[in-house]
Amino acid sequence: MKVVNEIKIQFPSKSCNESFARVSISAFISMLDPTLDEIADIKTAVSEAVTNSIVHGYKDKLGIVYINAKIYDQNKIMIKIRDKGCGIEDINKAMEPMFTTCTTGERSGLGFAVMESFMDKIKVSSKLGKGTTVTLQKTLRSRRF
Repeated sequence: MKVVNEIKIQFPSKSCNESFARVSISAFISMLDPTLDEIADIKTAVSEAVTNSIVHGYKDKLGIVYINAKIYDQNKIMIKIRDKGCGIEDINKAMEPMFTTCTTGERSGLGFAVMESFMDKIKVSSKLGKGTTVTLQKTLRSRRF
């Protein structure tokens, strides 16, 4: 596959930047003329991944969230959300619905399940003390390239 376009953005791990990430990715993929459902699905998955970086990756400290988004020919998109936070001890367990490391009861533990339901493919890689990368992939129905 050939890369048609690519963006890289980074921002501080402040919760107010989650909406920036959603809007940025939405604007980037708009060149593919996605359906409203496709935009909503992608924005939701990106929101969940960015929120995980902010809330779980960096916990109570400030760090940087990195996003690399690529559009490939045949309307395939790949979005990588990465942090250099604490990492995930057990990825399989973390991806189970209702699992959360948040002890305040404010989190439902559905982030990865939501990402999986809205994207064609999700991959999570992580190293303790080094950070986590979530890769989201989706092929849009609309045809532009």
